[in-house]
Amino acid sequence: MRKYFAEFLGTFMLVFLGTGAVVVAKGDTLTIGLAFGLAITVSAYAFGGISGGHFNPAVTTAMLINRRINAVDACGYIVAQILGAIVASACVRSFVSAMGLATNALGQTDFSKINSGMAFFVEALVTFLFLMVILNVTSNDHGNGDFAGVTIGITLAFLIIVALNLTGGSLNPARSIGPAIFAGGTALSHLWVYILAPEVGAILAAYCARVLGSED
Repeated sequence: MRKYFAEFLGTFMLVFLGTGAVVVAKGDTLTIGLAFGLAITVSAYAFGGISGGHFNPAVTTAMLINRRINAVDACGYIVAQILGAIVASACVRSFVSAMGLATNALGQTDFSKINSGMAFFVEALVTFLFLMVILNVTSNDHGNGDFAGVTIGITLAFLIIVALNLTGGSLNPARSIGPAIFAGGTALSHLWVYILAPEVGAILAAYCARVLGSED
């Protein structure tokens, strides 16, 4: 149970700080990227020692494929991650409402400049790159656990900066599910992209990381 609670808290921190930077602080692209990147770094060092620090269903999927986690724990992690994201979005919504701002703008991920096919490709690609870094930097064979949290946080920040104006830069189904539930609209109708695309990217990364010897 401690592992699941750690995943809940880590995902809560990620979504709360990241989307809070979008709608409360009204940050620019760099600020938003750094907010998510630093949030995952803080969460990794705070809770990673308990659960391994996934905070993302796509990460858990890749870890399951590469047998770093069993199926029962993987299901528990994903449920905890989604709940953490939902509770974080509820908190952000309460802050937005208290400020008299529109409660349908909660830092949700969506795409308006590109079509759904391109959005799927963007999310799958950036998640693939993100998972390749995670799987290799945490590898027992050639990883570096001391700097894993920093490396993963910096990677997430840069990938979000690149993808932000295309898809919102999710790379994480839970991160998109939380805000979409409260914001509704196209964020909810397009949610399938943000659930399926990161999972596809994660699956591809899991097998490619094996080629590089991440599981040796």
